[in-house]
Order: sequence, then C-alpha cells, then structure tokens
Amino acid sequence: MPRAGTRSASSEERVWAVPESLRATLAEQYGPVYSGEAADRRIRSLGVFGTCGDRVTERSIALGKLPLVGIVDYKTQRHERIDPSAFRPLAARREVHVRNPPGLLTEGLRTAVKQLIASGGGLIVVDGEEDLGSLALVESMPAGATVIYGIPGAGVSFVRVDEVAKEHVRHLIALMELRRTPRGD
Repeated sequence: MPRAGTRSASSEERVWAVPESLRATLAEQYGPVYSGEAADRRIRSLGVFGTCGDRVTERSIALGKLPLVGIVDYKTQRHERIDPSAFRPLAARREVHVRNPPGLLTEGLRTAVKQLIASGGGLIVVDGEEDLGSLALVESMPAGATVIYGIPGAGVSFVRVDEVAKEHVRHLIALMELRRTPRGD
C-alpha cells in the first residue's frame, strides 16, 4: 500500500502531449477536405464512420447519418457553445464523459473510443478539448471505416481507415511526449 501523500499507479493516467515539433505535422490535412454540399454528399454516402468535433457530429446527425462514435465537447473553436440536445440520437446509444485537457490525448479518451466501438457506439463528451480524439478514432475504428473531423475555415476532412492510416497514427502517438497525470475521475 502506498504511503500517504504518494500516488499509486492506479491513481495516475497516461497522457500523450503534443510537443512543439509535432504541431505543424498534426495541423496538416491527412485526408481529402470537402465543404458545403460536397461535404454533405460525402457524409450521406458513408458506411461505418466516426466523427470528431461538434459541428461534424451535429451535421451528420442532422443529415440522418449516425456515426458509430462521435466525440464532442459542446463548443466550437473553444468559444461557441453547442446545444447538447443536437446529439441526443447518438447519446441514446450510450453516452460517456471523459476528461481530456487541451494539447493532450488521454488514456481515458483512447479507452472510451475502443469501448464504445466494441459495444455498438455512442457519444463521447469531453471535458477539455476533443481535437486529438480523431487520432483515437483512426487508431480504433475497423478497417474500411471513415473518420471525419472539422478543419476550421476549410471544411471536413475524411480519412479512410486502413493499415496505412493506423500506422501513421501509431507513429504520431509515438512521437508525442508520454506523461503521467493524476486521474480525473
């Protein structure tokens, strides 16, 4: 048993922090980007897919296309609030809340994505920032699925999940700084 004042391994969570040297790489467009009606047509044509971001998740639901997993934080560009009722159809499957501070990818978010995919999908509501959730989606979605996420001012990026995309994400995560932080539960 740990001494008082010391943290046990179970009270800590692994997090991956984006180093300054990786920021430009993560900002690059990885898949094709569409906007407006072209994005809507693309969303309507998707089979199994996951969404990362409030606007793309909200738009997919409005178009009658429920993603397997949607990751949101109820705001856009960290300013504009999004009405949580927009996500009700997806949350009806299952809703999970996780902590994921800005600039980090937490073990909790990665685990929530894997568990929701395995259990039939649902909505992940992030306390913090959901941006790096797209990496967790590509990492865990089945081959042949698509991951979509918004790029402010540009549109919606569509990433086809295959072994090349998964390997790219594993490589990016390996380049991040692994840290341990106190659990947020």
